[in-house]
Amino acid sequence: MAPITRQIEFFGFNCELSSYAETMTLTPADIDRIAAIRTVDITTIGRSSGRPRRIEIWWFRFDERFIITGTPGRRDWLANLKANPNLIVHVDGRDLAATANEVTDADFRRRFFAGPSATWYATQAQLQRLVVEAPMVEVVFI
Repeated sequence: MAPITRQIEFFGFNCELSSYAETMTLTPADIDRIAAIRTVDITTIGRSSGRPRRIEIWWFRFDERFIITGTPGRRDWLANLKANPNLIVHVDGRDLAATANEVTDADFRRRFFAGPSATWYATQAQLQRLVVEAPMVEVVFI
């Protein structure tokens, strides 16, 4: 059965959310299930426009943390999250409210980019460049 959707206000804008989005509590089984899904959509608020921006992006579960990253370079999604860390993660038919915290810990970043989850990134840039320059945030569900 498809979830029932409705319009709600998200930081001043109307967005379509599943009926259970606001009260969703993630169980360990939910976390395991969504962690296995590599591609998700996120909605951020545009730092200049103030409008909701929805994109498709990869995420990872690493060291019990949900991580969004990318190759080095300017990323609108990161600039939006720096201006307003609130986001919605659209995954597994759910719309989950979250905040994003930029990951600056070099040791954590090195372990992530050197690990098996990040093999594709290693084909795009050298490890040290990824550690220093790649965008990276932790997604924390609220």
